[in-house]
Amino acid sequence: MADTSIGTPEQLRDPNYTPALHKAIPLGIQHVLAMFVSNVTPAIIVAGAAGFGFGSNSPDFPELLYLIQMSMLFAGVATLLQTLTVGPVGAALPIVQGTSFAFLPIMIPLVAGKGVDALAALFGGVVIGGLFHALLGLVIGKVRFALPPLVTGLVVTMIGLALVKVGIQYAAGGVPAIGTPEYGSLLNWSAALVVIVVTLGLKFFTRGMLSVSAVLLGLIAGYIYALLVGMVTFEAIGTSWSRAASFALPVPFKYGFEFSAAAIIGFCLMAFVSAVETVGDVSGITKGGAGREATDREIEGATYADGVGSAVAGLFGAFPNTSFSQNVGLIAMTGVMSRHVVTFGALFLILCGLVPKVGSIIRTIPIEVLGGGVIVMFGMVVAAGISMLSDVDWNRRNMVVFAISLSIGLGLQLEPGAVQHLPDTLRILMTSGLLPASVIAIVLNLILPDDLAGESTEEVSGGMAGRGTGSLPRD
Repeated sequence: MADTSIGTPEQLRDPNYTPALHKAIPLGIQHVLAMFVSNVTPAIIVAGAAGFGFGSNSPDFPELLYLIQMSMLFAGVATLLQTLTVGPVGAALPIVQGTSFAFLPIMIPLVAGKGVDALAALFGGVVIGGLFHALLGLVIGKVRFALPPLVTGLVVTMIGLALVKVGIQYAAGGVPAIGTPEYGSLLNWSAALVVIVVTLGLKFFTRGMLSVSAVLLGLIAGYIYALLVGMVTFEAIGTSWSRAASFALPVPFKYGFEFSAAAIIGFCLMAFVSAVETVGDVSGITKGGAGREATDREIEGATYADGVGSAVAGLFGAFPNTSFSQNVGLIAMTGVMSRHVVTFGALFLILCGLVPKVGSIIRTIPIEVLGGGVIVMFGMVVAAGISMLSDVDWNRRNMVVFAISLSIGLGLQLEPGAVQHLPDTLRILMTSGLLPASVIAIVLNLILPDDLAGESTEEVSGGMAGRGTGSLPRD
């Protein structure tokens, strides 16, 4: 329930209203806490896939600290673009930006086992993909027809399915521990389970900020448990803290800059998905916070900010940014529509990004503890995709589109050796699983006739033809 002492009902629905500072600043920090873990997780996962993440003993492990720092800094910068705007860039709404999970299935194959050297091509793709994403602001209203719930739900589900393996690996001890007696030990799993249990308990049995920050508080509980059982020591924390600088500016082109066809194609195609997600978030904010539909100007401005924010982030070693859906729910919960509240949150993120000591603490989190958190987060991504699919009219045509797209996309992801003879660019794109599934779903949805006769699918459905209608009426 909204705290009406913050302002009148009319003021609370006004994006341009600024509450008193002693109330606006805590509300802004609340937005940061709600997205903090999700924002830095992609950097940790990419570093792990490249071979210099947690538990790797790589000499490049300190680079993880920089990636975490940039994730915070440029999430704050991108958020400022949305709240304060620069010309047509930005929606002038309380939109919180953060590092996107959607691009992880593209980034992981690009860097797999290649170390820091792979980051030049990856960030080249981030910059070009970001510029392409910004251009989508010119046509976003015209291309939405190609991305109905059938396609977007499939894509979000595939993103989650591509990542759930990462959560299990982390909870068991991390990729470097695979093949050792410690991998999958009871100690490792106990730390992950503490996080999961605390997260679920807070999410379902508390309200307000405790519920919104359940994953963050679950990780803190897991961290305390890890300290108690010796998985992390105060000495290690002190060493990491003392070695980190108190203040550091971002370094442009820190990892170089290369053009990779696989990276550019992958990031550009995924920009469509991210753009549609942002349209949904903008609509959710205006409906939940102001009780109205989003304007074309707001949707276009939000898309421009997504792309520009991602392109600028790539120049300094940060990953693509997109609007964070969990903060949409937070606005509906608090009833505070002020964009300036989120501006204070953005400034707090920027401050954290300029102080490497913050990242130095995050770096000491045992990978098993993080595994408990990402199991919950990535499982929720799958659940969100399935929720979107519930809006689909499951007639035989849509079943065929979904079946073929999922079968090929997930199959290539599970068995990457099946396309080992393709050129490197195509192989990377195909084994992501996400891109082939997305392209197939979009194309089939556009070219297949509106309905298929029963005999067209009954013979291949094994007597299990769907009868669901989603939330749409049947003809």
